[in-house]
Amino acid sequence: MKVKVQNIDGKALKGAAADIELSDDVFGLEPRADILHRVVTWQLENRRGTARPTRERSDVARTGKKFGKQKGGGTARHGDRAAPIFIGGGKAHGARKREFEQSLNKKIRALGLKMALSSKAKDGLVIVDSLELTDAKTKVLKGHLANAGLSGKVLVIDGEHVDAGFKKAAGNLPGINVMPAMGANVYDILNHDTLVLTKAAVEKLEARFNG
Repeated sequence: MKVKVQNIDGKALKGAAADIELSDDVFGLEPRADILHRVVTWQLENRRGTARPTRERSDVARTGKKFGKQKGGGTARHGDRAAPIFIGGGKAHGARKREFEQSLNKKIRALGLKMALSSKAKDGLVIVDSLELTDAKTKVLKGHLANAGLSGKVLVIDGEHVDAGFKKAAGNLPGINVMPAMGANVYDILNHDTLVLTKAAVEKLEARFNG
């Protein structure tokens, strides 16, 4: 599939560099909601930290020696300082350790990313030549994005590394997120209104699946 290439300020390129051929195997698939749902669920579950457990009676290191007489002491007949009723004792019915990490087949994860890219290719994909800015200022970049019609939540993906000037200028713009091609993932792509890819990003993403 052929897509028009533009500058970051929205101006179209001319000549041979004006178009780019996108692989149909990566950008031309028919998205499936069930695959995308599985991958997004896997991502979000794996972001959760392990639920912290509490120490119960058997986990507390305290003496098990009986500290008082069975009879004649005038108090209850306790035999273990680790009991929950004592300070320093274990917690009764405490929280247990819980792992939320899930596993998902690599083929499904790769297919989900292809489908996420394909869904943006149908509506919401912009290809730019590069992210290099003559004047790497937030105000200047904001004007460029406005000229290009990029509003709302925008995810910008560069090649091996994100252009340092662009990253710095975009740091204070709400709704603009930047990442290298290696960090491309289904959740972030679907969670933005527009996906902006550089030529280098397209090359990296296609090589990621072909390699």
